[in-house]
Amino acid sequence: TPALPWLQMELEALRSIYEGDLCFRELSPVSFQYRIGESGDPKAFLIEVSWPETYPQTAPVISMDAFFNNTISAAIKQSILQKLMVEVEANLGTAMTYTLFEYAKDNKEVFMENQPVNTVTSVSNSIAIGTLDVPASKKKEKKEQLSKTQKRKLADKTDNKGELPRGWNWVDVIK
Repeated sequence: TPALPWLQMELEALRSIYEGDLCFRELSPVSFQYRIGESGDPKAFLIEVSWPETYPQTAPVISMDAFFNNTISAAIKQSILQKLMVEVEANLGTAMTYTLFEYAKDNKEVFMENQPVNTVTSVSNSIAIGTLDVPASKKKEKKEQLSKTQKRKLADKTDNKGELPRGWNWVDVIK
């Protein structure tokens, strides 16, 4: 395919840029991981970028399913992936793996601002899309009594103001 020289050039560029960078890992010549944040940082996370055959004309596959990320809530993973996909769309047709990693590094604080630190919560690794949940604002009006478990579940899904994160019910069209 004509895209191969592109991939070879991007691969060599990534190898030379991130040479000696402990955050970068080449899983295969078309799949890469980058750790955003220092090891031991509770807000650090891993992004995995894989190139499909038609990359860079089509979007790379971006995943946050790494075991390293299982302390991060599904809503935050979803929000990070959505922000990265906006960046992907802006860069379609060009080598973008470096751009994505750098974008994530530059925006780490914003991405993780709603991630609670030092909370022990078990978060499922799969991201539920389109959950039929009543928005928090409607629940407040009724003043219904919630059990402790229900309150915890609600708190895990919402930010400190009791609002669901932007895009919590968006559908991922890329998959």
